[in-house]
Amino acid sequence: MDTCFCCLITWLEGHSLAQTVFTCLYVHNPDFIEDPAMKAFALGILKICDIAREKVNKAVVFEEEDFQSMTYGFKMANNVTDLRVTGMLKDVEDDLQRRVKSTRSRQGEARDPEVELEHQQCLAVFSRVKFTRVLLTVLIAFTKKELSAVVEASKLISQATDLLAAVQNSLSLGIQSQNDTTKGDHPIMMGFEPLVNQRLLPPTFPRYAKIIKKEEMVNYFFKLIDRIKTVCDVVTLTNLHSILDFFCEFSEQSPCVLSRSLLQTTFLVDNKKVFGTHLMQDMIKDALRSFVSPPALSPKCCLYNNHQAKDYIDSFVTHCVRPFCSLIQIHGHNRARQRDKLGHILEDFATLQDEAEKVDAALHSMLLKQEPQRQHLACLGTWVLYHNLRIMIQYLLSGFELELYSMHEYYYIYWYLSEFLYAWLMSTLSRADSSQMAEERIMEEQQKGRSSKKTKKKKKVRPLSREITLSQAYQNMCAGMYKTMIAFDMDGKVRKPKFELDSEQVRYEHRFAPFNSVITPPPVHYLQFKEMSDLNKYSPPPQSSDLYMAASKHFQQARLILENIPNQDQEVNEILKVSKNNIVVMKLLAGGHKKDSKVPPEFDFSAHKYFPAVKLV
Repeated sequence: MDTCFCCLITWLEGHSLAQTVFTCLYVHNPDFIEDPAMKAFALGILKICDIAREKVNKAVVFEEEDFQSMTYGFKMANNVTDLRVTGMLKDVEDDLQRRVKSTRSRQGEARDPEVELEHQQCLAVFSRVKFTRVLLTVLIAFTKKELSAVVEASKLISQATDLLAAVQNSLSLGIQSQNDTTKGDHPIMMGFEPLVNQRLLPPTFPRYAKIIKKEEMVNYFFKLIDRIKTVCDVVTLTNLHSILDFFCEFSEQSPCVLSRSLLQTTFLVDNKKVFGTHLMQDMIKDALRSFVSPPALSPKCCLYNNHQAKDYIDSFVTHCVRPFCSLIQIHGHNRARQRDKLGHILEDFATLQDEAEKVDAALHSMLLKQEPQRQHLACLGTWVLYHNLRIMIQYLLSGFELELYSMHEYYYIYWYLSEFLYAWLMSTLSRADSSQMAEERIMEEQQKGRSSKKTKKKKKVRPLSREITLSQAYQNMCAGMYKTMIAFDMDGKVRKPKFELDSEQVRYEHRFAPFNSVITPPPVHYLQFKEMSDLNKYSPPPQSSDLYMAASKHFQQARLILENIPNQDQEVNEILKVSKNNIVVMKLLAGGHKKDSKVPPEFDFSAHKYFPAVKLV
């Protein structure tokens, strides 16, 4: 049973069914198995494989390195219904539970070692059979379209965690696999034959499939169960922006292909509705209301019931659906493929940006005629620009996580982020915030006109204030890193390659190539960047010690901003840790510490994946 679980996980990690699950001879034809427990377990494993394969194929967020969906013509227990298999597993479970009770120790009775062993073994088999049934039932629940099915799955998941603890405690029981070096890394176990499907594989060298160990198998299942629990939480979200943030955070954990697929299919069900109930168009309208409060979507505005204005808005929102669904789907891919796809989707958002500006201009001219005190300039455009900037920032930052940049490239990546993208993002967020406040003032004035009663004013929390604050902190961290890199370069601590077939300009243009399709914000070309970042325009030009001091101030500023944020999460604490370290190191360097040393510093990305802790060697 344990080896079967190990094979199942090895398959989920990207190997073929023929080299993993179907090396178990029992699952080739479960109908021939006479033992009811073994038969039910074999059918359960096949059903889990079948539903997992169906989910992954439906979500389409896998690449060839993630998952192999070929079944090689094996029967995936299709002649038996899901309900029948869960019923068989439940019958076996009940039978084993009776045996566990009958072999239990009784007070004041001498314990027979053989009966004790039988009790432990029955308990171990019971835990594994029940875990198989619970996992299968959870996956079946995700195939239903009703939201209640996801709630049902989340209840079952907590049972699985307790059962896994029992599985972990009984790994030493039963027949243990032997490791034979002649058979490679495949454990030799009764009922398993590593080479049984050799003829089904293509006539090339077979892919090396190392079956994971039992201890790793239990840990993997624990993590999978936690991820499925997290997937169940997505249905509680109602706002498109919070759903997008949820997908980003979930993706940062580098989850397995199954949990990524479950999240995708839970979000957008077959009928193309969010969670199977909400229209994506309505979600987009709600997101617009909460972000910029456009007058055209306010019931108190004259444009709300204007047919032409309605057509403009509906047409724009319909055009938003595909890019936003694609963006959410991109967050379901593995981290490396995500970056690739983010670069391509910028083209769709650039087109959307253009349309948003045209719709804004048309609505503004309509609004001026009827309500001159209101304006509709840059409402929809601000919202699309915000998402555009987020994608661009994520594209650049993910390069650090994937270790794509060389040390001599850091300075222009951090410059582009701090001087350009974060500056644009903060002005976009501020514009959205003031647009919200202006709309609220108009609403309040209309309320005052209607009711003469004085109402107590509650201080409202600005919904975008946290994001504006975080963006300021990120900008300071990037500015600090940029100045640090320039100072290291001045001191000769950055090793640069001898450019033969390329140059810094070629590398720069390659790094920012996807941004060429974006009109707003306009891309910064290499010569423009060199001109903007030229230190000789200052009089006198700053020395490395001045830059270290300036970098230390940026890190200090980031720290102050983050320390004032209420309800600090893990992300904030990680950046605080890095900023505190870098403040100390920059002050040491500004004081001339190790100035003559040409040994390059170390950049430790273990504390935070985008901002390294600088270490002097």
